[in-house]
Amino acid sequence: MEPVFRTLEIAATLAVRATGTRITYQGLEHLPASGGAVVAINHTGYVDFLPAALAAMKRKRRLRFMIKAEMAEVGIVRWLIGHTGAIPVDRQAGAGAYAAAVESLRRGEIVGMYPEATISRSFELKEFKSGAVRMAMEADVPVVPVIVWGAHRLWTKDHPKALGRNKFPITVMIGGAIAPTGTAQQLTTTMRSEMTKLLHTAQDTYPRPDGAAFWLPRRLGGTAPTPAEARAIEEAELAERARRRRGERS
Repeated sequence: MEPVFRTLEIAATLAVRATGTRITYQGLEHLPASGGAVVAINHTGYVDFLPAALAAMKRKRRLRFMIKAEMAEVGIVRWLIGHTGAIPVDRQAGAGAYAAAVESLRRGEIVGMYPEATISRSFELKEFKSGAVRMAMEADVPVVPVIVWGAHRLWTKDHPKALGRNKFPITVMIGGAIAPTGTAQQLTTTMRSEMTKLLHTAQDTYPRPDGAAFWLPRRLGGTAPTPAEARAIEEAELAERARRRRGERS
């Protein structure tokens, strides 16, 4: 029994009800009822994790997330990490987190991670890191592709939060488990292909606004940056962070 995790599950369920958020789940049967799996989730906003975790809860599973190590600098978050089995990731030295995730998978846990690593401003899939597939291959567990669509309307980069009672619909689409076979590159290609199909289906079946909207990709008539524009913004941010770090050391 994990009382903290259970309390968080109840709180999350109540928060969804209180805000009038409508979550539709498709493909829940693809989340394994037992045994380890890497759950690969697209990343469009700051609350993607919540619908994904609730999907796992519906399968009577608990999703162990890999999260940025700097989040542990916040006292309450550090406490929650220790009580929910979350795996903090230091992007400068990720070997420890990688090993911890593989061990969790071998114990039969399902581990949630974002192959894109950071939020996609274009709301299309970014380039994938190889960590998800390498973990699956080393632990000999499947990869389960998951798309969360609509949660970015609540809170994403460059836009104000909208966490009140907005009744935004959210779609969670879960694809079939992908066996950890072939090379890491081949498995990444397969995972990306499956997640692209799921994303396009989720986008095509989601209610559309009458006009353009910030949360729609440019491809669908929205005002989000194109993937190329989003990449340029991200590169500028990284350059600015590097400049600040150099300034701090000087």
